[in-house]
Amino acid sequence: MDNILIQTKGIKRAYDTPAGKFWALKGIDAEIPSGAFVILKGRSGSGKTTYMNIISSLDEPTEGDVFFEGKNLRDLSEHEKENLRRTKLGFVFQSVSLLPSLNAFQNVEFSMRMAGMKINKETDKRVEECLKLVGLGNRMTHMSAEMSGGEQQRVAIARALAHRPNMIFADEPTAELDSAMAAKVTEIFKEMTRREGITILMTTHDVGLMGAADMIIELNSGERVYVDQ
Repeated sequence: MDNILIQTKGIKRAYDTPAGKFWALKGIDAEIPSGAFVILKGRSGSGKTTYMNIISSLDEPTEGDVFFEGKNLRDLSEHEKENLRRTKLGFVFQSVSLLPSLNAFQNVEFSMRMAGMKINKETDKRVEECLKLVGLGNRMTHMSAEMSGGEQQRVAIARALAHRPNMIFADEPTAELDSAMAAKVTEIFKEMTRREGITILMTTHDVGLMGAADMIIELNSGERVYVDQ
């Protein structure tokens, strides 16, 4: 974990409100190493999702810089940012958003198509590998309606993993799961860093999941208050 994948310097984010500017982030400095499972913790409203959106190029900071693999995201065009998200990043959200007309295998395969990969026997093998990694090797042909919420979330994880991204962003992926399934999903993320070398940044306020992390970054009212690694 010596190599730094993402570095943020002085990240601030302001929103205009009737009462004036609201600063959701107030100057965040952090370094996220390659191959680490990082938990971004903090209460609701602490700035976790805002920070994650900026790191993943879904949003831009009001002030400060984000460096991904040494490149400043400010220097990238919108097309280059979109290509970065499609090819080098993966996303898992609290809302699973599987395509209901596709089965588990097809949902995972679809993400590979979106990344510009040519579908062939090798990609089919990769889809199977990813679904087996999340414990759904026997559910590949099941539709979304035939799976539990936890199973759907695991399909979403496999989908984010399939195109071999450098980093996966998981925003409150366990919020709607019971404690046992939340622990299972967290262990899957940990296994992905070991087997795939992928960096994972997961937001949560569930203290029961903190022990699985290689690194913890805590935000409070838009400020970084704690880093443990």
